[in-house]
Amino acid sequence: MTDTQIFEPEGRAIPFVDEGDGPVKLVLIQEQGLAADVLGVAAHYLAEEAGFHVLRIGHRAGEATLDERVDDVVDVIDHVGIDDTWVGGHGFGGTIARALVAAHVDRANGLLLLGVEDVDIEVAPAIPVLIVQGTEDTDTPAANAEALQSAIPDRSSIKTIAGDHLFPMHHPIETGVIIEEYLDWD
Repeated sequence: MTDTQIFEPEGRAIPFVDEGDGPVKLVLIQEQGLAADVLGVAAHYLAEEAGFHVLRIGHRAGEATLDERVDDVVDVIDHVGIDDTWVGGHGFGGTIARALVAAHVDRANGLLLLGVEDVDIEVAPAIPVLIVQGTEDTDTPAANAEALQSAIPDRSSIKTIAGDHLFPMHHPIETGVIIEEYLDWD
């Protein structure tokens, strides 16, 4: 797997992993506060087996507002030089992705949410949304995914994977295959 790099704009140490070079671009934002790299294996599968260009972004240490977290992600995306991308995340990483796409709709082809937090962030118009949900997830329960999907039924899909909130780590290949099959249509 590819090593983690640190980007330090204005002294902020933002960890990221950039792997693959395929035509399908995907930015994945990690869940906050987890010691494990929950998205690592799924992202590596998408880069190596599916041929995607995957940029996985972690969180800087310390407190930061949601807008500051969005700025961190935008800064890393610009640093790496990616445009024309899908933006997604796991748990709170998905909340950051939703806020980023709402504020910068021109930067995203779509939104990928791995476990949906119950937040009041409107999904930007015309943005397709793939929701992947753990069937036993109590941190981001299925009701959150269903509520979001019912708000934008014409442009959202829910796929489920057996497991709790850490389904991307416990079932990384299944998670990667769902993402690959959905995003590789274009």
